[in-house]
Amino acid sequence: HVQLVESGGGSVQVEGSLRLSCVASGDTISRYCMGWFRQIPDKEREGVAGIESDGSTSYADSVKGRYTISKDNAKNTLYLQMNSLKPEDTAVYYCAADSGAKYWGQGTQVTVS
Repeated sequence: HVQLVESGGGSVQVEGSLRLSCVASGDTISRYCMGWFRQIPDKEREGVAGIESDGSTSYADSVKGRYTISKDNAKNTLYLQMNSLKPEDTAVYYCAADSGAKYWGQGTQVTVS
């Protein structure tokens, strides 16, 4: 099955930008519905953005117009461009691959202050 490794998190000022990457191995992401989720302590993990195998995308209302999900099938990599970041975007961000079974990366911390 696919293995996922996120990177690109860090600390950024309000209104700043970050780009997260998720490199996949063991399988090709073109076979999966891919997505980004985030989680803060004591809260449920929430979906942020998703991209289907055909390239169609969807976003949570809280990030529409600020976040962009994309993928490069040749590099087997998923991306999340995050602009105009707000303190409430602070969370651990996870990438996920869904083919019926869901696979998760280890997460990357994003802190906005």
